[in-house]
Amino acid sequence: MASDFPLSAAIPRKRSLPAVPLIILAALVIAGGGVVAYLELAPRAPAADAPLSPEGRAYVGHLKLADVNMKGSKNYFSQMVVEISGNITNAGDRNLDTVEINCVFQDAYGQMALRQRVPIVSPKMGGLKPGETKSFRLPFDQLPEAWNQKMPLLVIASVKFN
Repeated sequence: MASDFPLSAAIPRKRSLPAVPLIILAALVIAGGGVVAYLELAPRAPAADAPLSPEGRAYVGHLKLADVNMKGSKNYFSQMVVEISGNITNAGDRNLDTVEINCVFQDAYGQMALRQRVPIVSPKMGGLKPGETKSFRLPFDQLPEAWNQKMPLLVIASVKFN
């Protein structure tokens, strides 16, 4: 007994999307996830540097920088790294949470080539108590070529109290 229907008509076929659109869709989803992750995890631009408060300005005279020196060395990538190290002493009567300084690198004409604000006392270090001295180390690996190769000016930029 022969069937009036061809064999292929009796079995319904599953329709599948072609592989190329699925690959494109998957790539778009992955790329979109990457963009979202980048935007969420990328470091935020720092807030504008606040000027030294009147209270901090009055206390600056109690902060003493000593044994400040500079040395240069090459890192593993043969880049020049300039390191400034020294000590800071709190000769006042208040506990300090944070002290930041501006390192002002100059060119051969005495003009500013780079200004970088860096902490030398932070909560991670345990702050700075009255009468206490702590050492600091500041590495710089991307200094401008115009820099005159001299010790930068170190200016106290921020003082935060406990």
